[in-house]
Amino acid sequence: MRRIAIQGIKGSFHDIAAHRYFTEGDFELVCCDTFEEVFARMHEDDNLISLVAIENTIAGSLLHNYELLRESGATIVGEHKLRISHSIMCLPEDDWEDISEVNSHPVALMQCRNFLTHHRNLKVVEVADTAGAAADISRCQLRGHAAICHKDAARIYGMKVLQEGIETNKHNFTRFLVLASPSNAGELRRMETVDKASLVFSLPHEEGSLSAILSILSFYKLNLTKIQSLPIIGKEWQYMFYIDLAFTDYTRYRQAVGAISPLVNEMHILGEYENGKQSI
Repeated sequence: MRRIAIQGIKGSFHDIAAHRYFTEGDFELVCCDTFEEVFARMHEDDNLISLVAIENTIAGSLLHNYELLRESGATIVGEHKLRISHSIMCLPEDDWEDISEVNSHPVALMQCRNFLTHHRNLKVVEVADTAGAAADISRCQLRGHAAICHKDAARIYGMKVLQEGIETNKHNFTRFLVLASPSNAGELRRMETVDKASLVFSLPHEEGSLSAILSILSFYKLNLTKIQSLPIIGKEWQYMFYIDLAFTDYTRYRQAVGAISPLVNEMHILGEYENGKQSI
């Protein structure tokens, strides 16, 4: 049975994304408190797969996860894009008139700002995790408390959903990367469906160095879907560039990689995989 490491607990958005991506066969969930723990677990066990958030359409990139990915040596074998939808839930015996406090992660609370504005009678309390809020209310039988999280958490923790879809922006997606050790990457992806790649490199501190790379990618008709720069610690004003490339011709993609290789430093292919699907 596959073992999938995530940051969070059952009912968290990482858990939801894992179940949307791994639709064939059962798997064991390995719940971790932090992203650092996820990568540490992978380092200890080559057979462990992980699913890690890397980007949100509203909040932007999870910058630290780029560094953790590069340093880990793990390979990207897939991705999934999950629409972030929030629900408010409480204990089965409570109802709207009983609720006086709502608990959730600060980002989730921010994403439900309009809803909370219309329910000013609710005391808003920040906690460490969305699904964790539901788990705590259920475990401690906290009457009068409600949690904001994914609706699936209600089934897991025996809660009652009061209202679904309370997020302000209905076009909020998080992109998750599926990671494996290089020795297991081959069996987790089908090369015939590969149409996307992620690379990281640094550039000489020279005028026009990035422009030259972009020109080559354009010449080979590759779609640059993402570019993210992060400073190199200890080298002032120098950066690592993380790029995502989409393509329809794998051969032309590899030719492009060969063409830019002499112009960059420390280039590493983080993964070649299939462009991820979106789910709700």
